[in-house]
Amino acid sequence: MVDRLANSEANSKRIAVVESCFGAAGQPLAIPGRVLIGEGVLTKLCRKKPKARQFFLFNDILVYGNIVIQKKKYNKQHIIPLESVTIDTVPDEGDLRNGWLIKTPTKSFAVYAATATEKSEWMNHIGKCVGDLLQKSGKSPTGEHAAVWVPDSEASVCMRCKKVKFTPVSRRHHCRKCGFVVCGPCSEKKYLLPSQSSKPVRVCEHCYDQLTSVNLQARSDSITRPPGSKFHSNNLSDDDDDDDSSD
Repeated sequence: MVDRLANSEANSKRIAVVESCFGAAGQPLAIPGRVLIGEGVLTKLCRKKPKARQFFLFNDILVYGNIVIQKKKYNKQHIIPLESVTIDTVPDEGDLRNGWLIKTPTKSFAVYAATATEKSEWMNHIGKCVGDLLQKSGKSPTGEHAAVWVPDSEASVCMRCKKVKFTPVSRRHHCRKCGFVVCGPCSEKKYLLPSQSSKPVRVCEHCYDQLTSVNLQARSDSITRPPGSKFHSNNLSDDDDDDDSSD
């Protein structure tokens, strides 16, 4: 069915509508063979709080953005290649029901549908698209994925030292390796995680020690470093950290 729709006029028109809703700031979405499978509003668990986002499932990518005017205008377009996606169900908890994780090497997050049926449909369609892509390419499913960030509201104190209480002065930060909410002193170091960024990113002391230990074991004992040097360690200022991003 997907192959039959790929070059249809109806599919081209639907994709053109999505492009127009994102405007000039969005990336072009129409390429040969691409099919818009479905769309809908899902609640994305962002750093500060759950937020409604418009999602579009294509046969090779997942696109989402902020809703400015429903069905007319969206911004902050995100494009996720489905080949790198794995999904896992999330148990219902309080008001957060019908959820699942969307995990990729660069970013992972939870989304929630309005009903159990909608959740099932989304997960089935995403799973089929991913499976079809991997079958065609001969590739294996992605084994590594970025940590899902723990929401700010779930941590009133640092999740590592268990001592520092968060206040307007003592800010929350997120470790890019484990996703924990940590204090500044517990996350003063950076480490290069190539799947997430071309630059070293903030990690907590616990993950830094694990990462450097693995790195040291993998390196030849003949390689020496100046006394006191560290792999990617340095203090971060607030300007260097992107924790204020809601997505």
